[in-house]
Amino acid sequence: MSSADETLQQLRPGIPSFDCIPGCHDCCGPVTASSHEMARLPRKSEAIHDAALAELSCPHLGANGCEVYDERPLICRLFGTTPSLPCPHGRGPKQLIDARVEQRIHWFARNTRQVLV
Repeated sequence: MSSADETLQQLRPGIPSFDCIPGCHDCCGPVTASSHEMARLPRKSEAIHDAALAELSCPHLGANGCEVYDERPLICRLFGTTPSLPCPHGRGPKQLIDARVEQRIHWFARNTRQVLV
């Protein structure tokens, strides 16, 4: 396991979870993720990527929501857990993410190769 994979495993538990509105995918737009995170996701064709980008959506968003929810990138996990990425419907965890964890996530993003999901 690489140090980046270890960092991902350490960061994920520090991101609080909450229940979204069923069927909502307002935060599922084009995002970037580290190449380490992308390696965990199933490959999508260029046509699927292009179609999702044209709709400002994610290629992993299916009819029933996120198809890669358990492996979703850190940025997707952050939505709704921090004032800098609020849920457009006001949802969120009882307690927002610890600022130190959020800073580590941003450090990780700045220091790893980022690619369009």
